[in-house]
Amino acid sequence: MLNWEAFNEPDEQIATPPMQTKQEVPQPLAIEAKSVSEPIDQVRYEPTGSAAYEAAQKALEQLDVAPGLEELEMGAERVQVDQKRMINCRADLNQLVPFKYEWAWTKYLDGCANHWMPQEINMTQDIALWRSSDGLSADERMIIKRNLGFFSTADSLVANNLVLSIYRLVTNPECRQYLLRQAFEEAIHTHAYQYCIESLGMDEGEIFNMYREIPAVAKKAAWALKYTQAIGNPQFQTGTTENDQELLQNLIAFYCVLEGLFFYCGFSQILSMGRRNKMTGVAEQFQYILRDESMHVNFGVDVINQVKNENPQLWTQEFQAKMTQMILEGLALEIEYARDTMPRGVLGMNAQMMEEYLKFITNRRLTQIGLSEQFPGVENPFPWMSEIMDLRKEKNFFETRVTEYQVGGALSWD
Repeated sequence: MLNWEAFNEPDEQIATPPMQTKQEVPQPLAIEAKSVSEPIDQVRYEPTGSAAYEAAQKALEQLDVAPGLEELEMGAERVQVDQKRMINCRADLNQLVPFKYEWAWTKYLDGCANHWMPQEINMTQDIALWRSSDGLSADERMIIKRNLGFFSTADSLVANNLVLSIYRLVTNPECRQYLLRQAFEEAIHTHAYQYCIESLGMDEGEIFNMYREIPAVAKKAAWALKYTQAIGNPQFQTGTTENDQELLQNLIAFYCVLEGLFFYCGFSQILSMGRRNKMTGVAEQFQYILRDESMHVNFGVDVINQVKNENPQLWTQEFQAKMTQMILEGLALEIEYARDTMPRGVLGMNAQMMEEYLKFITNRRLTQIGLSEQFPGVENPFPWMSEIMDLRKEKNFFETRVTEYQVGGALSWD
């Protein structure tokens, strides 16, 4: 074996290998005659596959290259922008470009630029405060547990609805691209709640099963599930006025109510706690989640309005009245949740202020999709929430710095 010590020794000290005795010269292998006269690259390989392989080959001979559902023909013309539609589109859904809805692609890129992971958030101070006997009041502890209980369920409901229903029925590739990003973000949010629960040493069963044990949480979950049952059926197909309205109703229920209203009581409570320098790790994660959810709502509103524009026959007076009532049902449930989580004033807010804030949010959701305000003159009692929801620039009130979002190519690795 070679070693550096032997390398430095004088040449005469290195043992000389013994002289080799006469060795037998290896004889060349016998080659068939045809390999001599026929170049090796022209020798034909004769496959001798199994019966299963032969069956696979026969199956491929019967393969229909048209992708079934789209009923495309080989040699068909390339997809044109005018052929694209939000629902009931027959164009090839595998062709991402040309874009018809540039806003959907922009939102996808923004979502990628805003990527974050829960483990990036330091929970040390939160753990110490949660374990201390006098760091948080009983009401503050209940707010944290109630919200972790509801949100851990709600984001799972949204993700299931996206993956099992909406993705299949939205027939536009650039919107589907964003839906995939949104589904991943819902997984990150559920991960964040689990990270908070585990870090604080909470009873995981108590938190994750809260939607079955606490009425104010259970009602919101049950209300959301009601609107996904029909389109969640694998046999459900759009193409009729009734079914198209069913899909549109689902989009409004999940984007305008579940993500656009049900989340805002809990968001404002946790973020108010962070502004008071309490549970800042949990609050910072909720801040990032709120940023993501705000973009989800904006995307959903654009999809809803696009479906309306392309299918005006769906937006009847009767359907508008039904959607208004549905959103107001959501408001009533969220007000009940606010009263349940804040029986007394806490964190500079109370149930009455929260009710006004929720009515302010409800007015906004109604007008965003072309419905009439139901609470004229109501104002936002928490103006600081608007700053946190700004999608272009985020003020990080834990570090008092401003972070401009940037795409990966613009990041500095110094």
